[in-house]
This record gives sequence, structure tokens and C-alpha cells, in this order.
Amino acid sequence: MRRAALLLPLVLIATAAIAGPLHPNGLTEPSLRLPPSKAGTPRVALTLDACGGRTDARILSALVEHRIPATIFATGLWLRRNPDAVAVLKAHPELFEVEDHGARHVPAIDRPMSVYGIRSAGSPEAVSAEVQGGAEALVAAGLAQPHWFRGATAKYTPSATAQISALGYRIAGYSINGDGGSMLGAAATEHHVEAARDGDVIIAHINQPTHPAGAGLVKGLLALKARGVVFVTLKEGEGSV
Repeated sequence: MRRAALLLPLVLIATAAIAGPLHPNGLTEPSLRLPPSKAGTPRVALTLDACGGRTDARILSALVEHRIPATIFATGLWLRRNPDAVAVLKAHPELFEVEDHGARHVPAIDRPMSVYGIRSAGSPEAVSAEVQGGAEALVAAGLAQPHWFRGATAKYTPSATAQISALGYRIAGYSINGDGGSMLGAAATEHHVEAARDGDVIIAHINQPTHPAGAGLVKGLLALKARGVVFVTLKEGEGSV
């Protein structure tokens, strides 16, 4: 994943994914921004991938304590392994929107390849199974039917993008890569997050409790809040405020 290009559209009629440039391997990585705030107060959408593994309690606790809304993209794997965290998300519907990150954290790419060492779904049928399986896992966990999808690695072929859209899901890109796949240090993550401005959509991770990036994410979010930034979920960001 990458920080989105600096030359992003400044005015959008509504929240919209913007297809990024094709990579040499034929993949695209959509960007996403919120429409400009009508109230003049900067708005930022925090999106957190819950890929697998365990939950970073530093992040989840800070979101609840400081009343910071977030859109969580959860896989079926993470939902099964983290029932306590799922209970927290369900207990705070005013803060958390939970969306589809796939059944098994398999890149939603319809041809065989590897991205960041992760094997792709490899066929249209496998892409559908990953997307729909993730949605079914969310509903089985007592969460709402999702409307957004973000695949593992956030990269897609144009044909897979069209397929996911045809299944009824909006693809969640982003404009700021906050933690570099949770591989950045605390200081670098804090710097990336704190750089957010009105309309930015941040991507970071909530499933790496041992990585220093989590501490930097919390510091960056608190700095934004102290600056007067209003955090919204993707659903809230679709409207105008």
C-alpha cells in the first residue's frame, strides 16, 4: 500500500472512490476522499483494517476513551479470533462502523499472482467467495450487512473492481497511508496521521498490538482532535455536514 498521490481531486459531489493509476502488474489501488466540509470544520475518516491476529488495545481503548469514530474493515478470521473486541465494537454503534475486509484476507484479484507475499484469490469465483464470505461472517457475528469492501493489500484488477461493484459493494480506497501496513515506526506513523486535512481518509491497522505503529497512530489521532478535526465514519462522510 502507498500514500495516495498528492494531486487528488479537491471537490467531490459525494464520497467516491477514484481509480488510481495502473501499476506495472496491471493492478490499481483506488483513492478515496470525503466531500469538503460545508460547515468549515475539517473532517477526516479513520479506517482501520483488522486483517487477522489480535486486537491492538492501545488503539481501540483510545478510540472509545476519546470518542473518535472509525470504520473498521474486519475479516472473518479476525472476527472469530477477537470476540471481546467485537463486543466493544457492538457496544459502541455511535463510534464504529464495521465493514467487509474479506473472509480470509485474500487479495481480491481475479488472476493468480502474489502481492506483498500474499497469494491472490486467482479467479472471479474466488473473488466472489472472499467478498461474500466476509459479509456473511459480519452478519453471523451480529453486525450489520456491510456496504463497503476493502480487499487485502487494497489492490485490484480493473475487472475485479467491476465485479465487486456489481456485487453491491463500494470499494474503500484512502488518501493517507498512516502506518505503512503497520510496519512504520511510531514517530513516522504519528507524522503521517497528523498531516491529515479536511477530506482525507486514513488507512491504518488495528491488528498488530506488538508493533510500534499503534502508539504513533494514537498520538497522531489525538493531535488531530486537539487541532479541531472532526472524525467521521465512511457512512457519515457520504452526506454533507
